[in-house]
Amino acid sequence: MGRRTTTRLVPVVAVLLASIFAWAILAQAKTGKDAQQGVIRGGGTSLVRGGTGAPAFTPVLTRFALSWRHGTGGFECLALVPHAGAGTPGSGSFDTNAMYVTGSLTSTRIEGRSAVLQGTATVTGLGAGTDVPFTATVTRGGPGATLVLEVSGLTFSEIVVDGEITF
Repeated sequence: MGRRTTTRLVPVVAVLLASIFAWAILAQAKTGKDAQQGVIRGGGTSLVRGGTGAPAFTPVLTRFALSWRHGTGGFECLALVPHAGAGTPGSGSFDTNAMYVTGSLTSTRIEGRSAVLQGTATVTGLGAGTDVPFTATVTRGGPGATLVLEVSGLTFSEIVVDGEITF
């Protein structure tokens, strides 16, 4: 009789363990409504990979901030470049406003270590316009985290050097 009970319990325990494992995986995957109600926030300083690109490769420093909570949020990104060329006095002073993006977030989705934020913004400087759609894809973490901003037909791939992004 003991052997028969054990034989019947093995499938029940296996199904129970599989259910717990599946629940644990689904609890960590934030999609749909969970992502809409989640909290995503961050801010700091980043560098645009490759700066302005060829031929000058002028470095671009950005100050960014983002916030999403309970279906509403905002995004800010100020891109600064030095007023002087590389190797000349002032070339390390990021004091010229090249672009400013200020907008409202309309949706977010979390995909593993990344969050995709979408909205519309007012853009000044490079890519200027109003009600411009944008997408910001961020990874969580501090220095070394990433931010990819797509706005006005331009793509900026950035590395966080100071600050943090959490979700």
